[in-house]
Amino acid sequence: QVQLVESGGGLVQPGGSLRLSCAASGSIFSIYTMGWYRQAPGKQRELVATITSGNTFNYADSVKGRFTISRDTAKNTVYLQMNSLKPEDTAVYYCNAFIESTWRIRATYWGQGTQVTVSS
Repeated sequence: QVQLVESGGGLVQPGGSLRLSCAASGSIFSIYTMGWYRQAPGKQRELVATITSGNTFNYADSVKGRFTISRDTAKNTVYLQMNSLKPEDTAVYYCNAFIESTWRIRATYWGQGTQVTVSS
């Protein structure tokens, strides 16, 4: 089994910052792409940022220049540093990872989600 556990969400004022973390654990052989998605009320889940095992980045246009994704390979952890937060960033943020397990099965895994609320 593989699990993704997120942390770091909360309530922040516009212009503030938050850092999300997501740790993968379990029967992991290799982690390929890790990333963050978000879903606001009444909207579809959307990509926020991804990072490959080769450190190739991809960001949604709406967060470029404000959010930074990074990963600690030794800790199987991905981070999302969110600066200059706007009310429209309010959403549940989900961690995502494409992982090969020790049984050599490749699959996409999701975390349980963490709420980020940007409001004054």
